[in-house]
This record gives sequence, structure tokens and C-alpha cells, in this order.
Amino acid sequence: MFSFFKSKPKPVPETPVADTDTSAPTAEAVFVAEPDTPAPQPAAEAPAPVEDAAPTPRPGWAQRLKAGLAKTRDRLGGQLAGLFGVGRKIDAELYEELETILITADVGVDATEHLLDILQKKVRREGLTDASQLQAALKDALVELLMPLQAPLEVTPHTPFILMLAGVNGAGKTTTIGKLAKLYQSQGLSVLLAAGDTFRAAAREQLQVWGERNNVTVVSQEKGDSAAVIFDAIQAARARGIDVVLADTAGRLPTQLHLMEEIRKVKRVIEKAIPGAPHEVLLVLDANTGQNAITQVKAFDDALGVTGLALTKLDGTAKGGVIAAIAQARPIPVRYIGVGEGLDDLRPFDARDFVEAVFSA
Repeated sequence: MFSFFKSKPKPVPETPVADTDTSAPTAEAVFVAEPDTPAPQPAAEAPAPVEDAAPTPRPGWAQRLKAGLAKTRDRLGGQLAGLFGVGRKIDAELYEELETILITADVGVDATEHLLDILQKKVRREGLTDASQLQAALKDALVELLMPLQAPLEVTPHTPFILMLAGVNGAGKTTTIGKLAKLYQSQGLSVLLAAGDTFRAAAREQLQVWGERNNVTVVSQEKGDSAAVIFDAIQAARARGIDVVLADTAGRLPTQLHLMEEIRKVKRVIEKAIPGAPHEVLLVLDANTGQNAITQVKAFDDALGVTGLALTKLDGTAKGGVIAAIAQARPIPVRYIGVGEGLDDLRPFDARDFVEAVFSA
């Protein structure tokens, strides 16, 4: 039997449900007790009023992106800054060191060779001799490589817009759903969540917590078929005029062939519910996995026809260069990147902002 969970304006428990993706943020309720009758005060001259301290403004997205990419910048940007010192000559040794730096930052062999080829052609064409002249050239080459991945997702052409999420266990799908729900609501869109991960009770419960935080309905089922839950959610969304359906699916490894076939079935059921849906197949990737992310992209794309990527946990890894590897191996649009645990720390990918955040001191 299906369940519809509609959030109410009530405090969320301080400890969210544990999940292999990530833990949902804790909602804190603060209660200030006041006595019924104020205690008598001795007569005294009234003190001068003290102005409340202004709240510390939260850093903007550019600052948070830079902070979130600190580990990648320390490894990649820091080493490159040392390599491109003024007065060093451009020679074979420099190219070898640059190759090592890029590969250890998970830029990947193919993308590294592509970038080196661009730099070498520029050096020959413009007669560059000083290593300091290469940093700007490398930044431009990286932006050019990543620009095809910059394609913000438009969810308004279809109502309801069906967004199906996929990924391995622990990639951060459930948390990403909660953040996407908040993002779309901020755009004035109504959202419904489909708890299609029917294998783990913790996933359903965590999604319900996100539903309460965002004040959206969650369609869930304690047991049964993932495709059936999502089908029911789509019917509910159509009946209620919901703008966006975020459909969760169970985490699975690409090597689990029977589970990959099952997720294909989920997609086929969605297509039957609404011809042309799902309108977006979003693969959630944990940036900490490095080059293994390429394997995941290829496997899920071959099985489902992935239309977009969400790269999470960039703040926890020095392997942010994996975006360049993805651009070279399978240039599927990176719709969103995550650089923190806050609700608004998941944002559309911007190639130039990303490169600047990696290189900026």
C-alpha cells in the first residue's frame, strides 16, 4: 500500500536518519524560556540602548565555491603555481612535471594529453619561452575543455517534469534530491518526491525528513517495486498539477547486471506513464571516487542514456580534476556541483567559475 507523506510545520528531529549517501542536515529548534512574572529590579538609571550586532552575512557562491575547492586548489592550483614560476624555461622536463601534476589531480590521461597538446601548439605558434606564460594558457585550455559540460537544466518545458536520479550507493542521491527540491521551490515550482529506493528503509525515512524540511509530499511504500512507487507518484503529480517529480532509485554498482536491468525497467515504466519521460536522467557522482567516476558514467549512460550529471562532495576531495576527465571521455552536461552540506551548496556548473576557483589563491 502506498503512503503519501505531506509535511507539516513541525520541528524536525535533531538527528536525521543515517544513510549511506550522506546525512540530512539537522534541523534545530531553539526554545527560550521566560518567567511568568519579571523579577523586580532596583531603581537605576536606564542604560543606553545597545544595538544588536548585525548578523554575519553568508559568503556568496563564488567565495563558497572557492572554499569548497580548497583541496583541489591546494593540489592542482598550488603545484601549478610552483611549476609556472617566473624565469623557468619551457622544456621537456617542465612538460613531464605538468603531466604528473594533472594526472595525480585525476584530470585523466586522455584529458592530460589533450591539454598538453594544446599548450605545446601554442608555445610553437607564439614562440613562448618562459613557464610563467603557460598558466593563463592552461586556464584557457581547461575552460575550453569544460565549456561543453556547462548546460543548466531547464525543468519548465514539461509539466510534470520527471527527473530520475541514479547512482551507486553512497554517491549522495537522497541528499541531492533534498537540495534540488529546495532549489526548485526557490524558483516558484511545486515539487513531489518519489521514494523509489525500496531496498533500504533508511533511504525512505531520510527522504521523508527532506520532505518535511521542504514542505513537499513524499510518495513511498514500505515494500514492493521501485517502478510501481514512481509510477504512482507520477499519477499523483499529474492529478495535483505538480511541476517537478524527483524520483529516487536504489543505489547499485554497474557490475550488478540484474540491478542494472531493474533500473532499465524503472525507466520503461516512467515512459509508459508519460511518453517522452523521464525528461532528465541525472547521474549522481561522488567526486571522491576519482577516475572510477568515469566507469560509472559510461556504464549508467550505456544502460539509461544519462542526460545530466550531479557531482557531489567536491569540498571533500583533491580530485576535482575528474571533471576534465569526464569532459574528455564522455562529455555529458554537468548540471550541478556540490561544494558543501548547506541546502544552497548545490548549484549549476559554470566552467569559467570552476577553473578560476581552482587557480585563484
